[in-house]
Amino acid sequence: MSSFVVVIPARYASTRLPGKALLEIAGKPMLQHVYERGVESNASEVVIATDDARIADAAEIFGATVCMTGNQHQSGTERIAEVCDILDWGDDQVVVNLQGDEPSMPATLINECAALLKDASAHIATLASPFLSREDFENANCVKVIRNANNHAIYFSRAAIPFARDAAATEVAMESALHHHGIYAYRCGVLRQFVSAEASALEVSEQLEQLRALSMGLTIAVGVPSTRPGTGVDTGEDLQRAGDEISGSSRPSGT
Repeated sequence: MSSFVVVIPARYASTRLPGKALLEIAGKPMLQHVYERGVESNASEVVIATDDARIADAAEIFGATVCMTGNQHQSGTERIAEVCDILDWGDDQVVVNLQGDEPSMPATLINECAALLKDASAHIATLASPFLSREDFENANCVKVIRNANNHAIYFSRAAIPFARDAAATEVAMESALHHHGIYAYRCGVLRQFVSAEASALEVSEQLEQLRALSMGLTIAVGVPSTRPGTGVDTGEDLQRAGDEISGSSRPSGT
């Protein structure tokens, strides 16, 4: 496929874990681990996008390219769209959104996500794995996605979808859904179109911005990754778990 770039949106503020991008994991700021995963991928360029001087200063110490953005953005997606404009990337440029709290995202999965855009009918690409437990399937913090026969997303939800009419159907429902991972690939033109649109009613209801894309009629290719990504960091417990994974004392669940 054509070359792709990686942009890592990073902010300092975090409700549950303030300053988490710069918290230490195995002797390095978390953001450095994320950056290194991007560098290990086939990306032609890796950029950290932030509006905070503390993050920019730390990133420059470990040799990262930094793009300073405005502080008005409500999401990493909006921040990445500004980077596309600042760096004057063309509409056909493929960008992978590698979130700044994913220190254990294997580089191979970054490549796999970008490669899904070989599907010319896909506007956006993302990854999702089979559910490991009923507890995760029923957990509102674990986002579910169901696909059609072309492996394009039908719907994303925090609810357990599809709904099981009875206990016997629960296993079928779990097998029909996938556990969504927070990594995306887009072409810059699609990204510009996306951020210029208003949030849809579905997005507002579920607080999932990918539902805006589906409401707009955009196609999202959903691939099952070759390995399960490690822990994304939202809490102190997550930070410890990610540290164990990176240091090799434990492995991500399901791998």
